[in-house]
Amino acid sequence: MITLHGMKHIDYTINVRGRLIDLSAPKVMGILNCTPDSFYVGSRKQTEREILERSTQIVEQGGDIIDIGAFSTRPGAKEVSEEDETERLRYALGIVRHEYPDIPISVDTYRPLVARKCISEWGADIINDVSEGGITGIVNTPISETGSMFDVVGELKVPYILMSVKSNIHDMMIAFAEEVQQLRDRGAKDIILDPGFGFGKTLEQNYAIYAEMEKLQVFELPILVGISRKSMIFKLLGGDPTTALNGTTILNTIALQKGTGILRVHDVKEAIETVKIVSEMRSQLKANI
Repeated sequence: MITLHGMKHIDYTINVRGRLIDLSAPKVMGILNCTPDSFYVGSRKQTEREILERSTQIVEQGGDIIDIGAFSTRPGAKEVSEEDETERLRYALGIVRHEYPDIPISVDTYRPLVARKCISEWGADIINDVSEGGITGIVNTPISETGSMFDVVGELKVPYILMSVKSNIHDMMIAFAEEVQQLRDRGAKDIILDPGFGFGKTLEQNYAIYAEMEKLQVFELPILVGISRKSMIFKLLGGDPTTALNGTTILNTIALQKGTGILRVHDVKEAIETVKIVSEMRSQLKANI
């Protein structure tokens, strides 16, 4: 365990279909949205060519994981039927998996039945669930889905990203403790915690959680942070998602210093550079101890 500016760094691995992914060197997850209405226009990819070009861009820029979503969960997003989400994911997963058979793929869905199909039939490896196990889908919108995501994760034994919709670090940690135990009781092995920036939180609450995020290390589980071009950046600094890259890089740097193992981003090249810089500082710190 090495510290950087007082922050702990814990080494973790996750098992992706029998292959251990080492998070001691933080990984970058590139976003591929096969949706017409994601909040960042530059991330919307729907045609075969667009999906292939985006996945190739993620891989060539050094991305470690491709995160495929087919249902925008931004505030005010339109409901997408289970059938439409399923078909979009089947189509995108087929394209990406054919071109890149070995890269880990996470599927961004809160629907248990959709997640099951993506893992069992179409080659996805990781479930990225923004609903905290079924609390909310679209921001601030309660959901009711068939089945339990926790049951699916326990049965399939795949890495699972558990994202919080709680508005403060205290409630988040209490909920995480209960939910991690529920997942363990079902046989889940590889659980990744996501503080859920932008979900159920005001701008001020987002930054308050960010300031204390290192407290999540008490769970001794990997942490994922996804703040790429989100409104917590441009509502504070001005502009819109297209102008929020600099703020994204700043927050990603802080997240790595606070022990984050996975950065979920639109801009893979910039995130890779951020990881390299922070990792070099950490290695020099280790060498001088």
